[in-house]
Amino acid sequence: MYLIVVKFPVKAESASQWPQIVSDYTAAVRSEEGNLFFEWSRSLEDPLEFVLVEGFTDDGAAAHVESPHFTEGIEAMRPHLTATPQILSRQVEGEGWDAMGELQID
Repeated sequence: MYLIVVKFPVKAESASQWPQIVSDYTAAVRSEEGNLFFEWSRSLEDPLEFVLVEGFTDDGAAAHVESPHFTEGIEAMRPHLTATPQILSRQVEGEGWDAMGELQID
């Protein structure tokens, strides 16, 4: 599985609209055959930073960046950002989320 985490620094005037700005892109990625998860969050430390956590099958990651909606999504985000996003992209074992062993809730 490819695990990708991206931090997006968003302009103050775009922050409240960010979910709408990325909604078409989010829907398109979530419908990709190799997508395992695609989840947005907002930083607690910086309200102008949105964090994207993505998971793809090994084959799905390449297809994702080669899709037309990938380029369209990037271009839709570009005018709303204050800097280049930061990314972590790693191939990891597993096929998705697992229960946290250290914190079990019955």
